Amino acid sequence: MTNTTQKKDWKKEVWAYVLLISGSALFAIGDVMFVNPYLMAPGGTYGLSNVFNTLWPWKISLYAICMDVPLLLIGTWILGPKFGLKTIISTALIFAFTFVLESVWGYNPVIFDGKIVDAPIEGISMVQIPHDGGWFVPDYFLNTVVAGLIYGVAIGMIFRSGATSGGSDIISMILHKYTKISLGTLVTIVDGCITLSTLIAFGDIRLPIYSIIIIFIEGKVIDLVVDGMKSYKTMFIVTDELEAVRDYILNDLKRGGTCLTGTGLYQGNERKMIYVTLERADMVKLKSNLHRIDPKAFVNIMDSSEILGTGFRNLPKE
Repeated sequence: MTNTTQKKDWKKEVWAYVLLISGSALFAIGDVMFVNPYLMAPGGTYGLSNVFNTLWPWKISLYAICMDVPLLLIGTWILGPKFGLKTIISTALIFAFTFVLESVWGYNPVIFDGKIVDAPIEGISMVQIPHDGGWFVPDYFLNTVVAGLIYGVAIGMIFRSGATSGGSDIISMILHKYTKISLGTLVTIVDGCITLSTLIAFGDIRLPIYSIIIIFIEGKVIDLVVDGMKSYKTMFIVTDELEAVRDYILNDLKRGGTCLTGTGLYQGNERKMIYVTLERADMVKLKSNLHRIDPKAFVNIMDSSEILGTGFRNLPKE
């Protein structure tokens, strides 16, 4: 390995830990300052800890670490060593940042409509701040949007660093091993149960609904942070004008692709097909020019969430 390569790897590793520390701190801010004061639980061990924290006053961080550590141990025992050092560090950092923040800041909301008062005002929907005894008029929608953005950026940064979320996802992974139900479905079920716990605990239908909105926003933002703003499209083009289409892709768009040979089902004739992945702008150019090159071309266009390899993002190292 050359000195230049070693230097690049060193810088990349330092940047990974910057993302890990920053993402963990941001997650704690989102949970303590935005999610917990509104009694919401958008999945995960910290979502469940928010519910426990309100029902039986104890620090969110302590509830969460009491669940995270056993889950990591059980997950390693059942699933093998899937959880790397960065996941363990992330778990410890989120615990530490949350503990410090709730000790210093408390559970006071950042976004609310009106002043904190000692008693509820008749005719106005209010929320009691856990353990502080005060009441505030909530601004559910704005708080939900901001919380979803903060959670999404935080978890996206943690994912970019090479760590995994751990926590309640380990339960889904264990269930997946024995039930063979898709992991995505199990994650939805587990987080859904945690979200619905707010309805059971507090009897307010708005809480699980806003928690689900947080999860939705969070997921979209995570995709943006992890994959970037670029949108890629994969095109399968069946054409009789193979050379003309190939020439346009190579020379006008300056992109590569793959030529495949197939057999038509109806007549059994051999057909040529081009497989190419492009940014959205180049896809629009190619699609509009296909009508000029071959009006009878058959095109299938699909969204591509992640493209790795030459010309795109590098393949990840182990």
